[in-house]
Amino acid sequence: MSQTLVPAPPVTAPTDTPRSRRALRTLAVLASLPYLTLKIAWIAGSHIGIPEGSSLLDHRGTMVFANGLTLLMDASVIVLALLLTRPWGLRTPAWLLALPMWTATGLLTPIMAGFPLQLLVRALGGSVDDPSSGSGDSGGAFLDDWVFGVVYGGFILQGLTLGALFVLYARDRWGHVWRGRVEDLPRTATGRRSPQRGAALTAALLALVPLAMHVLWISGSTVGLNEERIEGRTTDFYVLEALDMVYLAAAVAGGLLLAFRWAPALSVRVPLALGWLGSGAIACWGGWLLLASVVGVDDIARQPTAGMLLTYSVQMIAGILVAALGASFLKERAGASVPAPRHPA
Repeated sequence: MSQTLVPAPPVTAPTDTPRSRRALRTLAVLASLPYLTLKIAWIAGSHIGIPEGSSLLDHRGTMVFANGLTLLMDASVIVLALLLTRPWGLRTPAWLLALPMWTATGLLTPIMAGFPLQLLVRALGGSVDDPSSGSGDSGGAFLDDWVFGVVYGGFILQGLTLGALFVLYARDRWGHVWRGRVEDLPRTATGRRSPQRGAALTAALLALVPLAMHVLWISGSTVGLNEERIEGRTTDFYVLEALDMVYLAAAVAGGLLLAFRWAPALSVRVPLALGWLGSGAIACWGGWLLLASVVGVDDIARQPTAGMLLTYSVQMIAGILVAALGASFLKERAGASVPAPRHPA
């Protein structure tokens, strides 16, 4: 067998968008409309879907700010869907696409995994929380039940369509960076003082902190939980705690595999996928829960404990480190020559 190194082929913008991608784009936009409509209605003063006595009605200013922020976040789904399917999208700077796409992946993945499991637990007779938070960290019935089905159903459809569009886009633009197996990767940047190795090890060590807290909580301990979380521990709570541990493991595994070139027979796309999904989930949800924990919480039972704040902040930092490692790897890989398809000697 012979192998020749050639530069990555140039990416040319397509003259027309395939019908399948147009369909995915349409679904992504339609899936965003129910959530956007609700947010606009709430900002305008409507109480649709909000029962009387809901804590959402306690602070009008905070509610408007939070809804305005999440409105912009969900509107970005429409922008991303266009960017991933229009010819001008291939000319967008990599970071300008990758950062919001990584954030969207990180926020949507726990919902896509967690909400169906909540429904499954309910169907099997388990006790569940009010699913007002993708990670079950805010309890209390402050929205009508139908809102959750509409909103999270839309999020799941957004995640599926955006994910499919991004994979197709990335294959067209950066397909060469994930070709081959781990054993084919160059080892010039993997010395003992490699920044990638340092980031991977630091992230792995930091991840032990939130992992230890999740192990305590899933085993029944109340250490580091506030009163509301202690009272709201249901089957749903334990399922979501287990998922949080999965995201941490995925992020750490992806980072270590890329940095140390372990599992040489593994396809490069496996650690890249683990690092992308895992780092996004722990960093973005860690940051979101950290923000939600310190903004507009007056009830002492709902105020975050030091253990909760530590868990959210450390997992956010660990996720950012793995994401930075992945970005460094992709930049290095994209700038290098890549092997051409193999031909019989």
